[in-house]
Amino acid sequence: MRNAILPMTMALLMLPAAAQQRDFLTPAEADQLREVQEPNERLKLYSKWALLRLDQIESMIAGDKPGRATFIHDLLEDYGRIVEAMDAVADDALRRKLSLDAGIAALTESEKDMMARLQKIRDSKPKDLARYEFVLTDAIESTQDSLELNQADLPGRAAAVAAKEIKEKEDLAKIKRETLDAQKAEKAAEPPGSDAAKEAKKPAENPPRDLRLETLGQVLDGKLVLLIN
Repeated sequence: MRNAILPMTMALLMLPAAAQQRDFLTPAEADQLREVQEPNERLKLYSKWALLRLDQIESMIAGDKPGRATFIHDLLEDYGRIVEAMDAVADDALRRKLSLDAGIAALTESEKDMMARLQKIRDSKPKDLARYEFVLTDAIESTQDSLELNQADLPGRAAAVAAKEIKEKEDLAKIKRETLDAQKAEKAAEPPGSDAAKEAKKPAENPPRDLRLETLGQVLDGKLVLLIN
C-alpha cells in the first residue's frame, strides 16, 4: 500500500511546479504570434486575446457552472500575463525607436473597455469571488498601470525605458565588479600554506602523452607520423 501511495504523493507535490509552467497562450495563439513580428500588429493580437479571456470569464460567471472558480482563476492569470506581454512589446519597440502610434491608440481604447468589465465583475460580487479575488484585483491593477503608461506621451515613456535600460546595465556591471572583488579578497585572505594557495601556485599539468602525440602527428594509412621540424 505504501508503495502505491508514494508515487501519488510525488505527483501531487509536482502539481504546483507544473502549474507554474502553464503557458498563458494557446498553441494556436503562440503559432500566430510567431508569424507576426511588427509591434503594432502584435499589440492588436494581444489585445484581442485579452478581450477573449474576459469574454470567457463573463460567460462562466453568467453560467454558474460547478467548479468554475478554478477556470476563472486561471483565465484571470492568463489575462494578467497578456497585459504584461503587451507592455513588454511596447517597451521593446520604444527601445528600438519604432513607431507605435497606431498600436498604442488601439490598445488604449481596448484597455478602457477591459477596466470597465473587470470592475463590473468585481462589483457584481460573484458567490465564489473569494476563490479568485486576489488575481482579479491584480488584473485590475495591471490593466490600470498599463492604461496609464499608454496614455502618457510616447517620447517621455521612451526616455523612461532608455533610462531603465541604462540603470539595469550599470547594476549588472556593479554586481560583476563586486563579485570579482569578493573573489580576489577571498584568495588574498588564504594563508600561504593553505590548500587553496597551493592549488593556485600549482603548475599546469602536462597533457597526456597520447594527446601530445595526436597534436604533433597525423594519422596516415593507420600509422602515426610525427611532424618534425
